[in-house]
Amino acid sequence: MLPQEIIRRKRDGAILTAAEITAFIEGLSQETISEGQVAAFAMAVFFKGMTPEEIVALTLAMRDSGEVLSWAGVGKPIADKHSTGGVGDNVSLMLAPIVAACGLAVPMISGRGLGHTGGTLDKLQSIRGYNVMPDAATFRRVVDDVGCAIIGQTGDLAPADKRLYAIRDVTATVESIPLITASILSKKLAAGLESLVLDVKVGNGAFMAKGEDAEALARSLVAVANGAGVRTSALLTDMNEPLADAAGNAVEVLNAVDFLAGAKAGTRLEEVTLALGAEMLVNAGTVGDLQTGLARCRQALDSGRAAELFGKMVHALGGPVDFIEHAARHLQRAPIEMPVQAKVDGYLASADTRGLGLCVVALGGGRQRPTDAIDHRVGLTGLLPLGTAVSKGDLIATVHATDRDSGERAVQMVTASYAIADDRPLLASVIGQRIGPA
Repeated sequence: MLPQEIIRRKRDGAILTAAEITAFIEGLSQETISEGQVAAFAMAVFFKGMTPEEIVALTLAMRDSGEVLSWAGVGKPIADKHSTGGVGDNVSLMLAPIVAACGLAVPMISGRGLGHTGGTLDKLQSIRGYNVMPDAATFRRVVDDVGCAIIGQTGDLAPADKRLYAIRDVTATVESIPLITASILSKKLAAGLESLVLDVKVGNGAFMAKGEDAEALARSLVAVANGAGVRTSALLTDMNEPLADAAGNAVEVLNAVDFLAGAKAGTRLEEVTLALGAEMLVNAGTVGDLQTGLARCRQALDSGRAAELFGKMVHALGGPVDFIEHAARHLQRAPIEMPVQAKVDGYLASADTRGLGLCVVALGGGRQRPTDAIDHRVGLTGLLPLGTAVSKGDLIATVHATDRDSGERAVQMVTASYAIADDRPLLASVIGQRIGPA
């Protein structure tokens, strides 16, 4: 099939066949199709869209462009979670061991920070010795022995996505819902999953700031994943303020350890984490309803079993054997800590969550260019939730910086990111709409 004919048909609004889509992706993978043709295809999809059946075909073709992992013989349901990204979103660190303690196998392949959002791999690399790129045998052994392993994507998984995404990034076609859907799910399906839950963020700290855009993406992801044979549901969750009370890398890992020790009970972070865990148990068929799933997840957390498995995972992937017991000792701390104080009396009314994420980037905790090194020590802690009553001079956050100048700039950025009002704000629920399998 001539690639230009496939491009022309999509440009004119035709519905492509699975054979046409597969042929185009094979050409993309084998580099027999030029970058110009890939860009033209992406632009045609951007403007003309795709049917759910087309997106399923695109996702499967991209999945099959590389290795597809098999977990035959594990003897447990194979499950995972994906978040569209946010600030202070360290949910994966706690969720994987929680559901592993409930009997699931979680081969979680995660990514690095993107833009103002944090990346799970960057957080885990705060832990000395933790290997985010183990060989396949080690990955499988840890999943078998512990029940969960969080690692990075190898070049063998969905390589077509890597080339397509790079071209989308420079041709203004990143925001296409069909292309986003195929990009996310091709990598997840290549990991050999049987079920999946999606955490689609919405708000001023999310890539999808508008509710209707987040819902459209969630519906596309759920429809396509289920169409590809992976039982999937999605939760729309609020990202109009950081999810955890910390944002950074080492500080979010320490926050996760505190969470697993029970120190974050009653928070928005706990609500989202346990809700996603319940979804995973239902989708995997381990429990029959969400309430039972929620109770099972809470038991795994309260019993200490989830914390135990997190520690075992860290050690199995090269980290310290006593990481859970002595996390603060094993995580480097920034040399400068500076308070952020309320300027007036009132209530924390709103947050520029994206601005807080960019503050972490400016401190060195994120990348301004893909080649930038990460300073895992820096970040923000003690972030108060919206709705908190404060008096002038009260601590609303702490900046962790490498030097006083960058710390002072960060204090100014955090101060500017919060609005303080006379009246207590009306706050939306952290969990919005649930989108389940059709």
